[in-house]
Amino acid sequence: MKDIPGGPPTLMSKDMEQKPVVIAGGGPVGLVAALALAEKGVQVVLLESANDIPRDLRAGTFHPPTVEMLDRLSIGAELLAQGIKVPEWQIRDRRTGVVAQFDLGVIADQTPYPFRLHCEQHKLSQIAFAALSRYPNARVLFGHKCTGFTHDADGVTVRAASHDGHTEIRGSYLIGADGAHSIVRKTLDIEFEGFTWPQRFLVFATTYDLREQGFTGNAYIADPDEWCAIFVQPHEGPPGIYRIAFPITSEMDDQEVLSERFVQSRIQGFLSPDMEYDIPYKSVYRVHQRVAKTFRVGRVMLAGDAAHVNNPLGGMGLNSGIHDAMNLVDKLLAVLEQRSDDSVLDLYDRQRRLTNIEYVQAITIRNKNLLEERDPGVRAQRLDEMRQTAADPEQHRAFLLNSSMINSIRRAEEIR
Repeated sequence: MKDIPGGPPTLMSKDMEQKPVVIAGGGPVGLVAALALAEKGVQVVLLESANDIPRDLRAGTFHPPTVEMLDRLSIGAELLAQGIKVPEWQIRDRRTGVVAQFDLGVIADQTPYPFRLHCEQHKLSQIAFAALSRYPNARVLFGHKCTGFTHDADGVTVRAASHDGHTEIRGSYLIGADGAHSIVRKTLDIEFEGFTWPQRFLVFATTYDLREQGFTGNAYIADPDEWCAIFVQPHEGPPGIYRIAFPITSEMDDQEVLSERFVQSRIQGFLSPDMEYDIPYKSVYRVHQRVAKTFRVGRVMLAGDAAHVNNPLGGMGLNSGIHDAMNLVDKLLAVLEQRSDDSVLDLYDRQRRLTNIEYVQAITIRNKNLLEERDPGVRAQRLDEMRQTAADPEQHRAFLLNSSMINSIRRAEEIR
């Protein structure tokens, strides 16, 4: 167990001090929610089953509105210092090269951060945890896994298991940010609607500088069989390290996929076949497109991967989870400070669930379909549409407002 020491909280009501908001899951979404509450003086208890900050290398892209939200919590500057700014990104064809290049500077009048910020999500977690350590009204219990709960009109009783046995925590509300296999969601018996893609993803990194081949820090390469996505990430010394995601069939054996020979063959397929590339790490994972049927039941809410999962093409999963956290905290504060009754939590469900379906699910599915289209005629038409979009200033701008997730935030604000 680790309790967090720290400085003085904001003054809040006695009831808020007595019953904490309990958060299951100490990934970036849970930690951001905990920090946002703690900074307003709310008592918070965060349960994390791992013994330290989880080190997940999958997500690493922060869109402009997400950086703005994190800056509201006074951690934006540190994240910016650790990340790489990527103002331009490409769509490419595997054989013909660049199809379209998009410049986020086009929407600089809409955001103070007209770029994608690339930084591994575990670094955000570490930054948020360090910031949370200043608040004595927040406790992080590592090595504690939420195993279930009950909730009633007055609060929630959360059960947790640790190496020392079992414990119960009485709280005012429970936020389930405990991942795609969420115990909170399963305890509520909420359907996780959607599907699992038949392919898996091979993700590996190379220290080779792809700028030498004309790549921007983020690129998507279309091909019916071997499409891929490329993201630069911070690493010791410039220019960073390039993370590359490839599809692999479900029948392929993990040992074969992760073999040096196979990984080298993937990168040699679109770079030089005569080079051997440094590959510091590699992994395989399965990809889902699912959304919980509801994000709220009584005093229990879902956020992040517990509420929705999607493929990584577009870098929207982590971002939408942080958007959940900030939206939910605003509404929880309104209830706890008695500025609103708890019906406002239903608005959280409506806003975040609908925008996830309309934007995150729709855009990431469309991105995957674009990259892997097999019909030559359809493929040519879709890539030509991308060329025209990038070439036309108005279409270019409209496209970026969607892909940067600015429009999804605006859409959520419209829902009542």
